[in-house]
Amino acid sequence: MANASGLATDHFIPGTLENPASGLTYRVFEEDGTAWLSYHDPQAPLSDGRRKLDYFLGSGHLGVTYLYTVNQYLLESPVAYYSTTGRYDMKPGLAALRDIPPALPMEPGCLRCHMSGVQHSEPGTVNHYAQEPFLSGGITCESCHGDTRAHVMSGGKTPAINPATLDTARRDSLCISCHLEGDVSVEHEGRSAVDFKPGDSIADYLSYFVYASNDPTARGVSEVEQLSASTCKRASGSRMSCTTCHDPHYSPPAAERVSFYRGKCLTCHSDPAFVKAHHPENPDCTSCHMPRSTAQNIPHVAWTDHRILRQPAMKVTMNDATQSNVLTPVFSPSASPRDLALAYYESAMKGRSAVRDKAYELLSQARQAQPNDVAVLASLGILTETRGDYQQAASIFRKVLSLDSDNLTAATNLGVLLAKSGDLPGALKLLQPAFQRNEDMLGLAKNLAAVQCMMGDGAAAKATLAKTLVYSPDARDVLDRLKQTSSCTGSQH
Repeated sequence: MANASGLATDHFIPGTLENPASGLTYRVFEEDGTAWLSYHDPQAPLSDGRRKLDYFLGSGHLGVTYLYTVNQYLLESPVAYYSTTGRYDMKPGLAALRDIPPALPMEPGCLRCHMSGVQHSEPGTVNHYAQEPFLSGGITCESCHGDTRAHVMSGGKTPAINPATLDTARRDSLCISCHLEGDVSVEHEGRSAVDFKPGDSIADYLSYFVYASNDPTARGVSEVEQLSASTCKRASGSRMSCTTCHDPHYSPPAAERVSFYRGKCLTCHSDPAFVKAHHPENPDCTSCHMPRSTAQNIPHVAWTDHRILRQPAMKVTMNDATQSNVLTPVFSPSASPRDLALAYYESAMKGRSAVRDKAYELLSQARQAQPNDVAVLASLGILTETRGDYQQAASIFRKVLSLDSDNLTAATNLGVLLAKSGDLPGALKLLQPAFQRNEDMLGLAKNLAAVQCMMGDGAAAKATLAKTLVYSPDARDVLDRLKQTSSCTGSQH
């Protein structure tokens, strides 16, 4: 965990990738002590360029990716190194793109499990950081033991937090906060998971939801969920945790892993007759009871099956074929109807159109109960807009902005609605400051440029499009629009 992130040059893996779909060649290389990502488009060599890589993310157990900054916007490389294949490939969802992918924003919520001292992005932005986005690379001592300044200053006399002395919920939260994924997670009102600290319960910050299944063991869930379903965990109860088998301070070298983890198993399965007779030819307990399986929805990634199956024949390929559209909370005793409503909204936004109406219904109910909940209102506004009720959607977005003047969702969506209604000055008043805080957002740039063009300000439209191309230089539709800005005369564009 200490090696989960850091400076790009501290964990540098050179390599080249030729993406068949786009014809682009990506190269990760080092030059004069600096790590770089270059991209070459044989069809449009003027778009060729490179990015200075600032940070790495990933210990290498599954893979490594790199982050770079442009004007204090933190962005992610579109290519990553995968350990299972030993080569670079496109990030999930990007392989079929025929152009260089647009800028990929790196939000604080994505950083918090790989870095320490993660900072919030600036108000009204997704990934713009006033200073460094995090204070320390990797998972430091403080990530599990809390603020250790008093411990250090007292020469160790003032104790730091000892996870083993915490109650079960707070002890397990240290692992769950990063290793429990769920299908959807929702932050509680007024809370940010970035602010979680040792000694807290993650259930006070997040509610986790999974899709119900006719066969829960067939879902490609995280290790936390799998372990909770194992006979070992159910029989041991709170006595068993992640650290029963995993030592956060030590990872055994490859040559010692079999004996290391076998020792963990034999702590409980210690009957001498069993130890002697149970497959003495194969001391690797995990090879049968915790086999590695490929996660179908995450290319190049294999997971160790933490269900700890008794019989190898019980092995089930991890997939989501039996998933329903019903969300249910896991490890979230305080999950509320409000959280469930937002979970269905997130599910709908991730492509499950079948739950869109349910999300709208539940959000409408949540609004009645919590009329000033910004997340509920912003989500309801978007669904109201998709249903064609523009007037009501605009009213909801205005309410959001009255509660949170920096809210990006409300500002951008209301700006577009005003533009469609013909109120171009009103649209400009919202979209322009939103873009000034989020220059790397292609959609926002295109909407602002369209308004500027319709107002007859071709120079401003051109400047907006040129500015966003700094972050996504191969955005073909933006390049095409840039060529057309000279025709801005105040009419529809």
